[in-house]
Amino acid sequence: MKRTFILFAVLLISSTYQSIGQEIFFPERNETWKKAEANQFKFDQEKLETAVNFAKDNEYSGSRDLRQAILKGFQREPFHEILGPTKKRGGPAGMIIQNGYLLASWGDTRRVDMTFSVTKSFLSTTAGLAWDQALISNVQDKVGTYVWDGTFDGEHNSKVNWEHLLQQNSDWSGELWGLNDWADRPPREGGLDDWRFRKLNEPGTVMEYNDVRVNVLAYALTQVWRQPLPMVLKENLMDKIGASTTWRWHGYDHAWTVIDGMKMKSVTGGGHSGAGIFISAEDMARFGLVFLNNGKWMNQQLISKEWIAKATTPSTPNVNYGYMWWLNQKGNRHWEGVPEHIFYAAGFGGNYIVVDQKNGLLIVTRWLEPSKMGDFVKLVYDAF
Repeated sequence: MKRTFILFAVLLISSTYQSIGQEIFFPERNETWKKAEANQFKFDQEKLETAVNFAKDNEYSGSRDLRQAILKGFQREPFHEILGPTKKRGGPAGMIIQNGYLLASWGDTRRVDMTFSVTKSFLSTTAGLAWDQALISNVQDKVGTYVWDGTFDGEHNSKVNWEHLLQQNSDWSGELWGLNDWADRPPREGGLDDWRFRKLNEPGTVMEYNDVRVNVLAYALTQVWRQPLPMVLKENLMDKIGASTTWRWHGYDHAWTVIDGMKMKSVTGGGHSGAGIFISAEDMARFGLVFLNNGKWMNQQLISKEWIAKATTPSTPNVNYGYMWWLNQKGNRHWEGVPEHIFYAAGFGGNYIVVDQKNGLLIVTRWLEPSKMGDFVKLVYDAF
């Protein structure tokens, strides 16, 4: 009887954790997410339902056949094609969580779908884990001192450091997996020759959202870890937070490299040519909950507070961007009526993980029209 009581106590402690005087709920693997009890939190239920209905009524307008949506969405890019796996998507889905307790959910939250550039925040986290374990000693280190196969050779590329890649302001120039940096999201003006022979920006001065350079970061981190990044993420984070076994992290079909005599896939940081992380809303919420609790799951520090602080610090060229996390600072990408301290992962088609550490609030959305996201988040905050 005594042993049974002790076991029960251990399980109870493992499911909750006191953080800043508030109880955080951490679901066990495959556990149904625990709903908040009546009057556990102060919010207007009717207004929260209004926000949820808004999300349901404003589904992403692109095709549910994501291969078609991708080809249409990036048709301006020269030579654009699908190079990795894609998957037909489901309908709108999401979760609103406070201190780990579910306040509202809609749609199929266990369905596995592509998540596009939300993948970048997972990629950034593998860099953070490398920094925490001193595999990267300083984010100001030149990447070429770690990856010396020619990827960072040359007068310009040799200046690129880890922070430049994480903040997307490196202006790394070259080709990876048959894709040229200049052909990814080219300017509205000009043509092939203008883009190909443009003047390069000094690293750290201009942010340019560019998947080729993001994939260069993934390749560089694969060299540092000396194992595939999905294994790094699984062993160091996803298994420890009780994520399901359904998530996958893909690379392009031909993106293979050899390290220590082992052939391994170099994954992508997005899905606009296919690939990236395929995951459920519930596993996205688990990932977000780690950041909500400043790197801790239960009583275990999985990601250092120092890394999360660095990752959510505005970069010099773009006040709305940190280490592959978007920041709601006053800038070109500011959501009015929403706290400036929040940060979020964002992906094509309306995939988001929104983190508010101060208020213990976590929001996950799938397939919400991106132009409506700011309105939706404001509606959520109007309920509190």
